[in-house]
Amino acid sequence: MTLILFTFPGQGSQRAGMLHALPDETIVRQTLDEASVALGRNVLELDTDAALASTVAVQVCLLVAGVAGARLIESMSGAPDMVAGLSIGAYPAAVTAGILSLRDAVGLVARRGALMEQAFPHGYGMMAISGLNQRAVERVLAEVHGPDMPVYLANLNAEQQMVIAGRDDALARAGALAIERGARAADRIRVPVPSHCELLDDAAADLTRAFEGVTLKHPRLTYLSSSMARAMFDPDKIGADLAANMAHQVRWHETMRLAWERGARLAVEMPTGNVLTRLSADIFEDSVAVSVSDTRPDSIQALIERARAMAE
Repeated sequence: MTLILFTFPGQGSQRAGMLHALPDETIVRQTLDEASVALGRNVLELDTDAALASTVAVQVCLLVAGVAGARLIESMSGAPDMVAGLSIGAYPAAVTAGILSLRDAVGLVARRGALMEQAFPHGYGMMAISGLNQRAVERVLAEVHGPDMPVYLANLNAEQQMVIAGRDDALARAGALAIERGARAADRIRVPVPSHCELLDDAAADLTRAFEGVTLKHPRLTYLSSSMARAMFDPDKIGADLAANMAHQVRWHETMRLAWERGARLAVEMPTGNVLTRLSADIFEDSVAVSVSDTRPDSIQALIERARAMAE
């Protein structure tokens, strides 16, 4: 069976002009307008270099770009069979799956970004470590982590690509140790808060309360949680997972393995960027992984049509 997977990237993939770079199509413009009404301001004002210094602007832009990209491809080729999002990418995935309305998602994502920004306005962030496996990175963190040097394993993106989160000096020390232990690279990423660790437990609890007045629906397609690395179908449990995901590890590699095991053979990454496409290369090496940012919509349409024809 050949199934279609839409993936949605997380914070760090943002770039200036990302909303303006979306295809000039009616459904994209309608999505931008819908999001602007929900936010109470024009979302096209949020993708400048200056605006993207704000975690709120970054996360809203990633939500809107992801939903717009998914709606465009869906209007051309039909709905995907499953969706998965990394961190903030879980929200456009939930909108695409019909769990959340875009209006509600805009409000929740703006709140999410504000809570994260307020909790850690400076002095913290995240770092990608490439070339070491999970156990090796955990050994490094055990040598650095302490009450005054908090640092945590945040993302398990690939077998040898981990992301850590914590205080700036702890990240610097852990990165230097990782290089000494054989890592190819230890690079800060454009996330100015310590996501996906217990430092955001309080913020996650606050966001959980914000979900109480939100209507959640059963997914119309398979929704994969990258925090749980499993398919989820109960709307209340999905809502709890979305609210808490800022404080939970991202198990992206396991989630992509799950997608493969459930039949995904074409992975289409929504805007912006191609990070998830590159991360999934080892799992989808015998199939196809492409990004909307790098591939023309009509070419993606052709790939989806071919994949569906092969499944018949």
